[in-house]
Amino acid sequence: MKLKLFISFIFLAASFAAYSQQIHEGHNIATGEKGLIKVSVMYPYAEGKTFNMDYYEAKHMPMVAGYLGSNLVKYTIEKGLGNGIPNQALPYMAIGTFYLKNISDYQAAIGPHRDAIRADFPNYTNVTPVILVSEVVK
Repeated sequence: MKLKLFISFIFLAASFAAYSQQIHEGHNIATGEKGLIKVSVMYPYAEGKTFNMDYYEAKHMPMVAGYLGSNLVKYTIEKGLGNGIPNQALPYMAIGTFYLKNISDYQAAIGPHRDAIRADFPNYTNVTPVILVSEVVK
């Protein structure tokens, strides 16, 4: 059974590498553009923690996206399914990602709404998210 999981993991990694190569060759550039600001809001998995994906998708993310205005290029929502290593705990239940044109407009847009965003957390989760702000380099 472990061998089958390992082989499945290797196949998945190889498939991702092939897809990644297509992106680098210019066949598909829709996932990110160099220079964009990426805000990743990650919800760590832990025993007893909950996450309401329906609410997050229908209410929370559109609310935050509305605050970001024309600085927002796109946003994505990911549901955690597993760890890259078989039989290991799920690292994140969900990840919401915003792709933005610049960081100063992001900070100016989020600042006045920070309390409203945090006040909405209990409507969909009992987890404190981990937030990473980064720049897409490739």
